[in-house]
Amino acid sequence: MRYFTKPIIISVALLLVTIIFSCEKEKKSLPILTTNEVWNISQRTVMSGGYVIDDGGASILARGVCWNKSSGPTISNNHTTESGDTGSFVSTLNGLTLGTSYYVRAYATNKFGTGYGNEVTFESGPIQIAEVGTDPVSSINSTSAVSGGSIYYDGGASITSRGICWSTSGGPTLENPHSMDGAGAEHYVSQLNGLSNNTTYYVRAYATNSAGPAYGNELSFKTLSDSAAIVLFYPILFNPNLTYGTITDADWNVYKTIQIGTQTWMAENLKTTSFNNGEQIANVTGNLNWANYTLDAYCWYKNDIAYKTNYGALYNWHAVNIGKLCPTGWHVPSSAEFSTLITFLGGGNAAGGKLKESGTAHWLTPNTGADNENGFSALPGGYLPSGDFMSFRTAGYWWSSTESNSSSASFMLMQSNNGSASIDAGIKTNGMSVRCIKD
Repeated sequence: MRYFTKPIIISVALLLVTIIFSCEKEKKSLPILTTNEVWNISQRTVMSGGYVIDDGGASILARGVCWNKSSGPTISNNHTTESGDTGSFVSTLNGLTLGTSYYVRAYATNKFGTGYGNEVTFESGPIQIAEVGTDPVSSINSTSAVSGGSIYYDGGASITSRGICWSTSGGPTLENPHSMDGAGAEHYVSQLNGLSNNTTYYVRAYATNSAGPAYGNELSFKTLSDSAAIVLFYPILFNPNLTYGTITDADWNVYKTIQIGTQTWMAENLKTTSFNNGEQIANVTGNLNWANYTLDAYCWYKNDIAYKTNYGALYNWHAVNIGKLCPTGWHVPSSAEFSTLITFLGGGNAAGGKLKESGTAHWLTPNTGADNENGFSALPGGYLPSGDFMSFRTAGYWWSSTESNSSSASFMLMQSNNGSASIDAGIKTNGMSVRCIKD
């Protein structure tokens, strides 16, 4: 029989205690942690986090926050993943549904499993009304106009209807006449119809989502009188006894053309906003006083695009001098080419009458001698000197490509009170009409 000594028995006992203690520690499995209250609550995101108090006796493999629309969220639901071991951490919860209650718990995972913190609740931000801006009113007629809207923010929900509302008093709403221009958050254009002539209207863009309608800034405008509408929108009176061709510019505006003698001319004032290489000419809203040629070189009369249809644009001479203003295969006429035209029509005293559109729809009375015999159909777009717009309906000014000196260039002039056509010189920074001639 073998007997064990006392030291051996003690060593064995200590070994057994160590093994038992290790097993007990191994059983101390899941991490212990708390969940932070949420903050920075918005419609789609919130901030949360947690604090890992105890790692459960093993390294933390993952930690974060899990959330769900029902109580007791786990990592099988939406969750974040953050690095680190014990201590605090912060998580951003994304992709929330607006106006919804959520349940949140922090979690931490070690090799034994996942522990969860206390549960907290919050409600995501509600759907809000949209934010919308009202477009400037344009194409104003006696019974119609055009506006539109830009939706800056959809409020967190789909835009289901949009348009323009208008009234003859301030603060128009959907209780007043309004357009309906589809759905979605894209920019939109609205047609205002059924207006009364010579009347002041107030307009606002609107956009509706599930939170209700939102309204843009308020603008006002006045419809034209019936006579003013004729000036802007009454069709050009081309000579019905002549045969016209057509030419298209870089903006896809289509013009009638007419042959007069050996020359082929546009029978309408130029209205392009692009050079023939596609480069844009910036609209300078009535200030053409540039000392150097730049792309800032055209405007509409009175800065109103409604004048475009009949009267075209006003350009400074620097735009002419670039050499790309007319469609490819056409050019701005030289002073000599204008003189050829005038001479062919019987000289300066008679040529104006043969070139001007007949009648007084666009030319003011008396429109002396006007019979549009050769189909040029000249219209009086006025001009823009360094001050305000001038001479609309009483005179037409058309740039030539011929420079007179460092500050001026020649142009052709016709007026309502006589039948003449003459060549004169004007300051290069003035705004004038342009007619193109075929190469």
